Amino acid sequence: MRRLILSAAIPALMLSACSTMTTEREPVYDSHGVELLWAPPVRPPHLPADLSPEGVAAADDHLALEQVDGAEAMAFVARSNERALATLEGDPRYEPFRQQAEAILTATDRIPAPSFLGDGIGNFWQDATNPKGIWRRTTLESYASGNTEWETLLDIDALARAEGRDWVFKGASCLPPAETRCLVNLSDGGKDAVVVREFDLTTKAFVDGGFVLPEGKHRISWLDAETLLVATDFGPENGQSTMTESGYPYIVKTLKRGQTLAQATEVYRGEASDGGYGVSASVFRDGDGAVQAVIFNRPLDTFRSERWWWREGEAVKLGLPGRASLHGIWAGGHLFFTAEEEWCPYSANAGDLVQVSLRSLATIQPTAECSLEDLTVTSASPFVFRPGDRQAIESVEVLEDRVLLVVNDNVTGRLLSVQPHTLPPDFTRWEATEISVGDNLAIGLGDASKKSGRVFVSSQGFLTPPSLSLFQAQSDDLSPLRSAPPKFDASTHRVEQYEATSADGTKIPYFVVMPRDIAMDGTAPTILFGYGGFQISFPPAYKPEMGKLWLENGGVFVQANIRGGGEFGPGWHQAALNENRQRAFDDFAAVAEDLIARGITSPSHLGIYGRSNGGVLTSVSITQRPELFNAAVIESPLIDMLRYHELPAGASWIGEYGDPRIPEEAAWIAEYSAYQRLSPEVDYPRVYITTNTRDDRVHPAHARKFAARLEAQGHDHLYFEDTAGGHSNDADPVANARRWARHYVYLAQQLMD
Repeated sequence: MRRLILSAAIPALMLSACSTMTTEREPVYDSHGVELLWAPPVRPPHLPADLSPEGVAAADDHLALEQVDGAEAMAFVARSNERALATLEGDPRYEPFRQQAEAILTATDRIPAPSFLGDGIGNFWQDATNPKGIWRRTTLESYASGNTEWETLLDIDALARAEGRDWVFKGASCLPPAETRCLVNLSDGGKDAVVVREFDLTTKAFVDGGFVLPEGKHRISWLDAETLLVATDFGPENGQSTMTESGYPYIVKTLKRGQTLAQATEVYRGEASDGGYGVSASVFRDGDGAVQAVIFNRPLDTFRSERWWWREGEAVKLGLPGRASLHGIWAGGHLFFTAEEEWCPYSANAGDLVQVSLRSLATIQPTAECSLEDLTVTSASPFVFRPGDRQAIESVEVLEDRVLLVVNDNVTGRLLSVQPHTLPPDFTRWEATEISVGDNLAIGLGDASKKSGRVFVSSQGFLTPPSLSLFQAQSDDLSPLRSAPPKFDASTHRVEQYEATSADGTKIPYFVVMPRDIAMDGTAPTILFGYGGFQISFPPAYKPEMGKLWLENGGVFVQANIRGGGEFGPGWHQAALNENRQRAFDDFAAVAEDLIARGITSPSHLGIYGRSNGGVLTSVSITQRPELFNAAVIESPLIDMLRYHELPAGASWIGEYGDPRIPEEAAWIAEYSAYQRLSPEVDYPRVYITTNTRDDRVHPAHARKFAARLEAQGHDHLYFEDTAGGHSNDADPVANARRWARHYVYLAQQLMD
């Protein structure tokens, strides 16, 4: 076995860590089999011997920080914020960075994101004058012109001032086909929980006596003008909550106009023990707005669900695979869905796009193992599209006579129009036509009009600003609508795609955006981004604030497409679930090692960034491999993985990470949970942890407790907690500019200074 000898050129943080070694420790190797002279302590001091929930809580000396607005927690936040702001906003680079980021985020030449709204186009717009935003509309002809005339529907800034609330617009759902009555979602401070109010587009006012729901994590669909299908907190029933342990609903009721929630009529019920994000009702309609089917989705965990067809007032279970994504329905009741696991009745592979009639699905009883008797014999072909190797279906839009697909091919997008050669009930053969968009780009499907056969299609790349086109089903072509101007000088950089070899031999693709004249001497300041979870893929994307604040200053940006994501379909995601989570961390470390081996960067110039699930990745990377990095932005993170299920809405993710209440699963989670893995004996880089008090998706205690333990162990770090904005950071572009400026000041301090 080769042995890696550390030289004087290796950063001091590695040498200091090496001094903690003892001869009793087992050797540690990197993913290339090179023995490292750094190894973690045998047992971190805060790793509980008793991994039961009670044992984990007893070993936690920062439980008070789990009280969102608790006195001790807010005192910790205030003290930490004062230090972080002095360090970051006191840097002379901060104000130029903030101004540049604000100019980008509030620029009036951005592409207004369009949605079909009745006979026109809707858009929600934020800028420096309207930081909370305005909901507005225009005609398609005006939108496509060079001088769009907008009509304001709802001014959120004015509404917030009038009502004295920190309202954040979280979208609206309008009743087809006229779409003049809409359910507007308003969040207080950017939380996921919203207040719902009925709004009339003809009067541009909230409806007097209209539908109103109090703050909650609702699941709502229009059934007709007088009826909603609502899943929400209906209050206690017989002393029992109507919410799951994750804080999501498990009961669906019809709510008639004028009724209170207490008067609503139950139409479907899951169980209080259900996982995932709560039961919901999907109403599928044709192009004229007529209801084709109502399907209830009952999540069993993060990814597995039961689907029930509400037929003639009765819920009928559909024989769909437990892991599936539903996309739409055609005339005759043919349901289009992606099978995200092998599906026996039609011999579908994980990742296939298939269509089967609802009536057939209502008769299927899937079994645990397939046999010849289980296969459904039919002359129709259920397979609309089967991805090839290193391909995955990214998005699907079901129109009246064809299906529009974005397929990621080695992590870059292709646009396909897929049509049957014969119509129902035969569907004997499907043919895909590729529509030219451009090479090495991310392609996105926006809103669609089923009636007109139109879909908004976007494209972008790391160095290519976004453009927007309109797909026309009748001609299978794209009509250009808008192109965003560049926000940074891209001429100095180029994009390359490489592969790293992970610990188990798997090839991990990654993109590098680097200077054209890079010296390859290991001195380039480099940000490595990763996520690796929830089947979310990251193809190339234009990041204007990163380009302006980082690339223009000579930096390198790297995007790692590690397992846990969806870049190569369900299998790529499921390879890193539960007990296999370490694979995602190994993949990320392998990319870091490959960057260093190529001479692109070195540990003293390499930093990492991740948020939400990416916060698991970055916190684990710092605790497992601190010798590889000199910076980490850990944003809105999950970190205490032995208690994540206790913190709202953590239990909804048990399908991704495992259940810490089960001893076997707690054991594998404890192997990587960064909060318990911190040690005073190891030198970590100075990390920057940041979150939001009003984040009701990933609890701020994860970030708080990690920072508090770093502080208690004497590790230099920065912690900043914003008090508004929620998990999405979409409440205010002016505040978001400050956020990005702090990120890049920190990264410049660590990697450029």
